Amino acid sequence: MALSYILIIIAVLVLLNTYPLVVSQNMVFRSKQTTMQSSVSVMVSALSGLDVLTEKNVAQAMTVAEEAAVSRVLVTDADGMVLYDDRETGGAVGRYALYTEITEALGGYDAFHSRYEDGAFRSRAASPVVYRGQIIGAVYAYEYDTEQAELLGGLQQNLRNISLVTGLAVLLISLVLSKLLTARFGELLSAIRIVRRGDYNHRTAVGGHDEIAALAREFDSLTDRLQVTENARRRFVADASHELKTPLASIRLLSDSILQTEEIDEATVREFVGDIRSESERLQRITEELLHLTKLDGEPPRPGSAVAAEPVVERVVHMLRLLAEERGVVLNVHLQDACTVRGAEDDLYQMVYNLTENAIKYNQPGGFVEITLRRTGETAQIEVADDGIGIPEEDLPKVFERFYRVDKARSRAAGGTGLGLSIVHDTAARWGGSVTARARPGGGTVFVLTLPLWREEDAP
Repeated sequence: MALSYILIIIAVLVLLNTYPLVVSQNMVFRSKQTTMQSSVSVMVSALSGLDVLTEKNVAQAMTVAEEAAVSRVLVTDADGMVLYDDRETGGAVGRYALYTEITEALGGYDAFHSRYEDGAFRSRAASPVVYRGQIIGAVYAYEYDTEQAELLGGLQQNLRNISLVTGLAVLLISLVLSKLLTARFGELLSAIRIVRRGDYNHRTAVGGHDEIAALAREFDSLTDRLQVTENARRRFVADASHELKTPLASIRLLSDSILQTEEIDEATVREFVGDIRSESERLQRITEELLHLTKLDGEPPRPGSAVAAEPVVERVVHMLRLLAEERGVVLNVHLQDACTVRGAEDDLYQMVYNLTENAIKYNQPGGFVEITLRRTGETAQIEVADDGIGIPEEDLPKVFERFYRVDKARSRAAGGTGLGLSIVHDTAARWGGSVTARARPGGGTVFVLTLPLWREEDAP
């Protein structure tokens, strides 16, 4: 980037050192042409009354040449022989002048040539002398001008000095800026490499308010999310390993007891086998729910469909009515509004089922569970309330974390895996909804599942 800017500045400086000089030279050339051709025209007018040009009459007529601001004046006859030369020493009278301008003038053309070299403007002009339509000679003027050349040289030197100072300043600033930019990019690249090795605690040290600083802040934010995700992954793996290890250890212990006890009675064997089956079922539930959560994490969002909430809630109540009766829990349903939500019927069934099953399992004999369906603005709310053992206030924000249990012993006794509420939370979020938990006044817990209502524009 710095090299590109340097090249651009160099191109601008080159243009600055050429274009003004070329324009100035052209202006001087045009001024010289006008002045010299005017002077030559005056001398031609003085000679135009002569029918023939001789040294004597030309010398008499060329008194006007003394007023001309030129360095040298020559007058030739029609053959190009010099008849007059105002140079006092080393004159060319009597010799032939073979200058290009004189040749052009004897051919009937006005001629002018000028060039700038060796610190001076050298200009030549010539015009034919005509008498009654015949060319009888030519007037040639030469000017050697150093004054305007000095002015042009001074301009050129000033431009060079300005260009040199500007070039050095641009070079220095470009190098400093490039060092600053590459240093900050280097810090960011170093941070990326450190994080790539797994150190998610590392943060960039890039400050400022420009785009690089904004990029560094976004990188730090991404690293924060990676650290949270990595911590959650490690906790999830540890919890999953622990949850899977417990039933596996129980199965192994029971199996070893059967194999190592020589004279074990049939009733004990059947009891141990029953326990093995219970632990196997629990292991299967954990595995299935883990697979379900993995599917929710990796599966892309699907287009939702219109799902009538009332039949789904009624089906859940029908399926869990027997479990509620076994636990001595009264199950009540209040379908206040007809709601059609956006989602999938199986997902809605599983969310309501998990919330209702938890409310029954963690209740107490004589308690109740109330399921209420209502419409609230553009959403449908399914509220599951119970008067059971409740959840401590400090545990409410954590109940949707995977494998989190308020009372681990009670949860295992009830057959819980610690994944049901996580499935509800992730499934609700997948369909643009949410689930919350709060303490119920008088004891117990209230879970509120909120889902967006189906709209016609949601149709594929």
